Amino acid sequence: MRTGGALALAAVGGGIALGGAALTGNLGKKEVVREVRTPTVAAAPTAFTPTRAMSINDVYRRAAPGVVQVATSSTTNAADDPFFDDPFQPAARPQQALGSGSGFVIDKAGHIVTNYHVVEGARRVEVSFSNNDSVRATVIGSDPSTDIAVLSVDLGSRALTPLLLGDSDSVRVGDAVVAIGNPFGLSRTVTSGIVSALQRPIQAPNGYTIDHVIQTDAALNHGNSGGPLLNAAGEVIGVNSQIQTGTGSDGNVGIGFAVPINTVKSIASQLIHSGRVERAFIGVTVRPITAKLAKLFRLSVDRGLIVERVQPGSGAAKAGLRAGSTEAVVAGESYTLGGDVITKVDGVAMGSLERLRTVLSHRKPGEQVVVEAYRGARKLTLTLRLGQQPVAP
Repeated sequence: MRTGGALALAAVGGGIALGGAALTGNLGKKEVVREVRTPTVAAAPTAFTPTRAMSINDVYRRAAPGVVQVATSSTTNAADDPFFDDPFQPAARPQQALGSGSGFVIDKAGHIVTNYHVVEGARRVEVSFSNNDSVRATVIGSDPSTDIAVLSVDLGSRALTPLLLGDSDSVRVGDAVVAIGNPFGLSRTVTSGIVSALQRPIQAPNGYTIDHVIQTDAALNHGNSGGPLLNAAGEVIGVNSQIQTGTGSDGNVGIGFAVPINTVKSIASQLIHSGRVERAFIGVTVRPITAKLAKLFRLSVDRGLIVERVQPGSGAAKAGLRAGSTEAVVAGESYTLGGDVITKVDGVAMGSLERLRTVLSHRKPGEQVVVEAYRGARKLTLTLRLGQQPVAP
């Protein structure tokens, strides 16, 4: 994978993996579900005591009833023993695989948010609540591009405790956070930490990029997938989805990632309404211009996105955007030069892949956008009709 990579772009979940995260793993690894006594909550650190903030115990007591354990079963094919092979039997036989993860209630109608990778391929999904009630759940929709799925359970509203959803755009580095989930099947475990960084990109299960991700040092492990990351006011600000692990380890090393709740709100709303997500697609592979590149090749502008490839039949192709044809290597990076340089989309200056994905995330397939670009020294203004994002990059 090329750093700063160029991929065919769509909206949120648009196509570039997390640089340097070769050992990043999903949190929903297949585990045997075990119910044990809920651990004692630690005393609140000073980070949770200013102004309107609650203690860790306050956050836990309010949110834990709305956090569920997700148990899945699926069928896999296990190869026969090669030393005792029976020529009259098939080469593989079906076996049941069990998995576990986390989720949380978002409304009184029985909708539950979890990760797509927690329920991917599951033939049966059950959720268990804090009172140990376990019920069958239905996957009403999932979105691999943001690793989000919505489940539905048939329970009375009194049995459901929706969590308060916050505003991930207001999150700041250093903010105190609490994670609640079911690591390794240990029910409703609480951990705490801070927001370590913002605006991280991570790779979705289908290869697209999830933008604006929250990084935290709150301990997350396999089984925490789909659980809530809450702020000190007890509001959900993200869905815990991945961890980055160290060499020789697949456990927590203090680097976890949560899909921002503002992204989740939009995705969940579409899944509840129609069972699927429509995501705009422009149909180009682009690379950001660097100052060195602009100077070395005497480009007309020093900020924008170089069009390296245009997908045939896409909105970009129909609008007349041109791809490059000259291969060049600069500081070990390969570029395809000679194509148009996109400088603005709908009036927003383009300086990064993330900026383009953000603009497209507010658009729908079939809508038009105005693209400003340079072809050599000539400025172009093109009207481009957006398409539907493909299933994978």
